[in-house]
Amino acid sequence: MPALSGSRSVSRAGPARWHWAVQVLTIFALGRAISLGILVWAAGAQGPSPWGGAAPGYGAFINYWDSGWYQQVFDDGYPEVLPRNADGVVVPNQWAFYPLFPGLVRLIDQIPGIGWGAAAPFVAVVSGFAASLVVYRLFRLRADHQDALWGVGLVAVSPVSPILQIPYAESLHLLLLASSLYLVAGRRYLTAIPVVLAMCFSRPAGVPFAVLLTGLLVSEFLRGRGEGTGGFWGVATMPGTIRLAVLTASTGIGALAWPIAAWVSTGQFSAYVDTETAWREEELSPFTPWLAVASSYFGSVLGTVAVAVLAVGCILLLRAPAVRQLGAAMQFWCAAYLLYLAAFWNPQTSTFRILLPLFPLALSAILISRNRRYRWALAVVSVLLQVVWVAWLWTWSPITPEGDYPP
Repeated sequence: MPALSGSRSVSRAGPARWHWAVQVLTIFALGRAISLGILVWAAGAQGPSPWGGAAPGYGAFINYWDSGWYQQVFDDGYPEVLPRNADGVVVPNQWAFYPLFPGLVRLIDQIPGIGWGAAAPFVAVVSGFAASLVVYRLFRLRADHQDALWGVGLVAVSPVSPILQIPYAESLHLLLLASSLYLVAGRRYLTAIPVVLAMCFSRPAGVPFAVLLTGLLVSEFLRGRGEGTGGFWGVATMPGTIRLAVLTASTGIGALAWPIAAWVSTGQFSAYVDTETAWREEELSPFTPWLAVASSYFGSVLGTVAVAVLAVGCILLLRAPAVRQLGAAMQFWCAAYLLYLAAFWNPQTSTFRILLPLFPLALSAILISRNRRYRWALAVVSVLLQVVWVAWLWTWSPITPEGDYPP
């Protein structure tokens, strides 16, 4: 983050004179060093787990949880026959994990002697550093240099930021998502197509991104009608609008590509959906899981009220001045992603990690105030919440007969 120098002359002689990319990478490296320290500390306190004995090394510790699933994709690929339990119900399997991250790891593994243990963290870390540069450029579209740096810094130390150096697809997805948003915000729609399609094979973000683009397309439609420049049915026929429509259609195809691949490979139309719902052990029912979970904690009436309050809170957040400052692309993305989570996500402890794609809100948090004490307080609280996240969720403990809560 920006230096706390009180002297302009000292600031000019120090890091503030570095190239913006060096400043961004330094900030992100400091964030990763903090997360490294937290993870090493937690590994030393880890007891025996399903993945090994007590006090594992750092490399073994970061290969917990879904890292193992990605490694299984790396080792064995995807099953042609969906695994089922004795009742014939599909059980968790590799089809829930998108292929781009393990595919890149396999590419690095072509170097003799590398292997998953070195290649997977390498891809995750390099993707994270590259993402920090793109996030900065995206933030610079709506903020000055110092505010953009602070925004990157808050992303780098966010409560779930340790995931950016763990063998998960999150850092790669962050890179592709930030790149896609940057291109869309710059109206470079055709250039965005291959980036967005790649993103669709890293994490299941194609649907909300298509919703974002549809929102922008509707805005173009309304603006075209308002300005009297409409073509057929009032749709603006400007080249930019046509390119946006092509990107929107391409994103829709990309969003369906992985479920179709699962269908073709297994011969079962609902292979992907059945695999995703295997973890929740119930059929996909849009919007209802939030009410069900809230009701289980607070009862049906208070649970419904809690969900309503949460929904109103999200709407007010998206309408806040600091969020509106993000511009249409980032603001629409946050709205589309929250709507996607409301419709399809089953609320659980993994929700904290799943919120990482809302990273543009880090810049909004920075734009609320230029007071350095406020901004440093945000950073310190984020680091403390990292400790909570790692100790509570990444560290494994047998708190129930079935095991621990997933991160």
